[in-house]
Amino acid sequence: MTMQTISGRHGMTTAPHHLAASAGCDVLRDGGNAVEACVAMAATLAVVYPHMTGIGGDGFWLIAEPDGRVHGIHGCGGAAMKADISLYAGTDAVPTRGPLAANTVAGTISGWEAALAGSSGTMPLDRLLRDAISHARAGVAVTKGGAAIAAAKGGELRVQPGGYGAIFEPEGRPLAEGDILKQPVLADTLECLAADGLAGFYTGALAADIAADLEALGSPVSAADLAAHEATHPAPLHVPISGATLYNSAPPTQGFASLLILALFDRLRAGRADGFDHVHGLVEATKQAFLLRDVHVGDPAFHDYDYQGLLDDRQALDHLATQIDPAQALPWPQPPQWGDTCWFSAADSHGRVVSCIQSTYFEFGSGVVLPRTGITWQNRGSSFRLAPGRWNALKPGRKPFHTLNPALARFDDGRVMAYGTMGGEGQPQTQAALFSRYARFGVDLQQAISAPRWLLGRTWGEESTTLKLEDGFDDQLYADLASAGHDVERAGPLTATMGHAGAIVRHPDGTLDGASDPRSDGGVATW
Repeated sequence: MTMQTISGRHGMTTAPHHLAASAGCDVLRDGGNAVEACVAMAATLAVVYPHMTGIGGDGFWLIAEPDGRVHGIHGCGGAAMKADISLYAGTDAVPTRGPLAANTVAGTISGWEAALAGSSGTMPLDRLLRDAISHARAGVAVTKGGAAIAAAKGGELRVQPGGYGAIFEPEGRPLAEGDILKQPVLADTLECLAADGLAGFYTGALAADIAADLEALGSPVSAADLAAHEATHPAPLHVPISGATLYNSAPPTQGFASLLILALFDRLRAGRADGFDHVHGLVEATKQAFLLRDVHVGDPAFHDYDYQGLLDDRQALDHLATQIDPAQALPWPQPPQWGDTCWFSAADSHGRVVSCIQSTYFEFGSGVVLPRTGITWQNRGSSFRLAPGRWNALKPGRKPFHTLNPALARFDDGRVMAYGTMGGEGQPQTQAALFSRYARFGVDLQQAISAPRWLLGRTWGEESTTLKLEDGFDDQLYADLASAGHDVERAGPLTATMGHAGAIVRHPDGTLDGASDPRSDGGVATW
């Protein structure tokens, strides 16, 4: 599938489903700003891409303002007050499906509310949620990827308590590609939010329905947990590299690792895009970043590590870069993370650029669908460890480690770039691949995303921890990487295992460039 970089002037959106990109662009065309466009896209994705995201999950925002300021929003929920280790007595791990996996508050809607409150936007909620409500009520065609996931995971999802089967298997079988998915109860919920305000998700009548269903189905999340939740505004992490300053979300996300990979690679001498030095250098930088991530990154309320301090310490970064052998691979693996996610972005005519990501963690989250509201609740808290005092240990109120991390860059020449992807463990790696291709080697933006990618470790249903590479690289590269000690696995043609990436670049003259991933059902919309 041949795709080209899309250019525009007045506004631009990109998302992994074309209907979401269109919904956001229509908001821009009607006078909305980039934040409002992202809320419209977020809501639409929750309807048309329910296997990847939903309003029962978490979300993170980075917003580059026209005045140069970059700020962040974490719509991220903590563990329920009843979710302590004793709740899981007799088990070795938090389950990945079912009510006990639905053990954290869903923060996505609080993120929308916080982003809108700081955006100076004027569009009413019913306009921003209009397309999502329409698609939920009238129905939307199931995509090939969505159908494949529904078929593969149906056995573990349909047995969960709640409304999964009634919504996603109305005829007693997984919906196939082209079947129409209707979610009228979710449409009612979105209409309620539009009428009563987004805060209603956490307090009021809607919150009462959510809490009642969670309790009846066996989740530890209570009405009190919902009412106590609020979005936060931690300062984004940032690091300078040659020609740009990079930004990403603070912990509990792995944004620290994403920045560290590119900061270390900036210190290496890679000769050309997708050559051995490029791929090997980024893979080895990934290992160094993940070693630090897996010790230090989690809920900052339970860590005292100075993430920004390391990113500011040029000598420390120089030393870390010397740990990378330019010719030999560091033995691997380390314990991996999972995740299913949607990244999306918008840029408006005022100069605002938004990078946004939201997720329910596994495909269809916990599999628990609340009958009264049609909400699929996330299982992000299944990543907690049942070991007191250990990394990411379960504790009431604690926020789980997040693979989610939206990325932004401000170039010294005035360009602003928003970029990101779904893909759990692969998110920092795909970010590094597409950014380095575009920014360091001058590769066309769409080509930087469409070109073959690699993945160290496990993601999105993959068990192996090899270095997976898609077809399409120079034939010699696969052999050279194997000779250097990498456990190379050929992944075949372009695959969603490598994520659904996208990017928007705003040039100093206001021109916009956008790109979407041929591995997704997405697109770029502009006017």
